[in-house]
Amino acid sequence: MMPDNKEASDKAAEDAVEDTQAEGVEAANAESADAAEPVADELPEDQLAAARAKAQGDDADPLDFGDKRMGDEAEAPDELEQLRSQLAEAEAKAAEHWDRLLRLQAEMENQRKRAQNDVSKARKFALEGIVGDLLPVKDSLEMGLAAAQAPEADSKSIIEGADLTVKMLTQVFEKNNILEVNPVDEKFDPEFHQAMSMQEVEGVPANTVTGVMQKGYTLNERLVRPALVMVAK
Repeated sequence: MMPDNKEASDKAAEDAVEDTQAEGVEAANAESADAAEPVADELPEDQLAAARAKAQGDDADPLDFGDKRMGDEAEAPDELEQLRSQLAEAEAKAAEHWDRLLRLQAEMENQRKRAQNDVSKARKFALEGIVGDLLPVKDSLEMGLAAAQAPEADSKSIIEGADLTVKMLTQVFEKNNILEVNPVDEKFDPEFHQAMSMQEVEGVPANTVTGVMQKGYTLNERLVRPALVMVAK
């Protein structure tokens, strides 16, 4: 029985030592915490207010974007105003270009109408000049015909009048670039001549025009009527 009482006493002593050490550690930790973090009531009022303001600021802007956000908010109205100014400028340019386009379309339409009118007039009155030149020729023919039908008609005067009329007509042709095609003794040209017959002619080379049955005419070097000719073979 004695050895059991001794073991119990040793066990109790060890537990008492451990409890004492634990209480000492807790007390030391408590003293360290009190030394590291002063009680708020012990801080001065100005430091306390600054700490509270900082805490509120940290809570409202934990990532420290406050200054940047305020800058963005300040720049936003300026950027919006700039965009509005650019939009107004673009709209003004668009309106100017649209007005210019309408003016150009109207001008082009007027030019088209004038061109059509000029072409129509040119077609209607293209022969106005040559008609004015031919009227004296017609008057001369009528006068010659009246003179030939008179009782006292003189053949010599009629011939002279007819010759004058032919000269007047020739002048009209030359004025309007109407030229005769009268290829006697010329080489046959199928572009301007039409062979009506071929015959052997002594001393004349083959394929040479020996006679003209009807003269041809060109207008501005374009064939109007070919000359009807006889060709040597």
